[in-house]
Amino acid sequence: MKEAVQLAVFGLTEADAQHVLDLLSVRGIDYADLYFESRVSESVSMEEGIVKRATKSISRGVGVRATAGEKTGLAYSDELTRKDLEVAAITARYIANSSHGDRMVPVPTCVKPVHDLYPIERAQIEVATSERVALLNEIDAEARRYDVRIKNVMASFTTEYKVVMVATSDGTLVGDIQPLSRLQISCIAEENGNRQVGSFGGGGRVEFEFYREQNRHLDYAREAARQAVVNLSAVEAPAGIMPVVLGRGWPGILLHEAIGHGLEADFNRKKTSAFSNLMGQRVASEVCTIVDDGTLPFRRGSLNMDDEGTPTSCTLLIEKGILCGYMTDKLNARLMGMRLTGNGRRESYQSVVLPRMTNTFMLAGESDPEDIIRSVKKGLYAVSFGGGQVDITNGKFVFSASEAYLIEDGKITRPVKGATLIGNGSEVLKRVSMVGHDLQLDNGIGTCGKDGQSVPVGVGLPTIKVDEITVGGTQL
Repeated sequence: MKEAVQLAVFGLTEADAQHVLDLLSVRGIDYADLYFESRVSESVSMEEGIVKRATKSISRGVGVRATAGEKTGLAYSDELTRKDLEVAAITARYIANSSHGDRMVPVPTCVKPVHDLYPIERAQIEVATSERVALLNEIDAEARRYDVRIKNVMASFTTEYKVVMVATSDGTLVGDIQPLSRLQISCIAEENGNRQVGSFGGGGRVEFEFYREQNRHLDYAREAARQAVVNLSAVEAPAGIMPVVLGRGWPGILLHEAIGHGLEADFNRKKTSAFSNLMGQRVASEVCTIVDDGTLPFRRGSLNMDDEGTPTSCTLLIEKGILCGYMTDKLNARLMGMRLTGNGRRESYQSVVLPRMTNTFMLAGESDPEDIIRSVKKGLYAVSFGGGQVDITNGKFVFSASEAYLIEDGKITRPVKGATLIGNGSEVLKRVSMVGHDLQLDNGIGTCGKDGQSVPVGVGLPTIKVDEITVGGTQL
């Protein structure tokens, strides 16, 4: 395990942190923390065989937070001097509407994170631009080699190397180094005026060589090209209520959006979630067990600690159809009287903490995926999804399938285009009748948005059968 991150990285001492926390920890303030962050991000993108963009950004700053009851005061500074931190502390305290008093806080004790999920050195992820360009050139050539109908290839490779440290009013001082990278590829296929797109990619908290291992980057290129070519022969999607089989892996994005957000603690504390007041009640069929697990090594959504310094955990959300847990941060856990799950996350030091997902997925069941397909007389097999919309308050969603097929007489047949799935998250879960034993997590491309903040996440799903979903299409 790496040595613990020290405040010296940010040009400060533990005495500086203690001084600022003393300013924050006054009468009326329930909790306060300092979130230090240093981030180096690099991106190279290619289109039409040409590098169209190469960027590098460096940011550094501190977020100072104070909470009083349900109110949160946040101030931030990109200048890391003791004076600037004092100003931020006074501002955060004022926003939280607290009068000044005298209440000393425990001296923060520096500790190491409980986990060591991504032991990667900086040099393993921040490689030369020439190596990134070479990777993208190989991807461009491989995708075009797959089929002459591939007319354009767009690929991008991004990396991030982030160092964070959290000092809290309850006496914790803990840091983490969080590497992250992603390779994303889109291909456009064209035939007789018909143009279709296929996309694929992967990543995680992994080093650059991960993409070259076993020619993984070329596999990604071929898969993006395959999807585009398949869609050239797609027929119009049927419309109506029918059985739908969701493929394993990335289709878990539907689970993430339609159910996962509704299980975040803030929505439930405010009674704005479709799952509010349903703890201990049945919200899914008995074959459904869903978890949020931030402790999986090298996964995109995993963290040694959340952005409040709490170790991440595997949180059981739904067990055999029964709602048994929410994802919490410190504010909502305190106000709801619930345990901390390590899901307090923020986009950057400029952002407020929110309870957010890490890696959210349904556990494997007992059914054979082939038996699931054979059980459907006429329906839809959805393999991958694009965009979608969800209303957290009632659980209603609309998702578009980017790759889907007809199921006819228990067999996967023709690809379809224009299919959308329309439903309610809880109602869909109650109609899950078969869960495959083939659980797979996505390849590491997910980014989740909430209240204007984006954070990396993971999703996953085994093959599952939903007895009835409304499918929006163009063929009646």
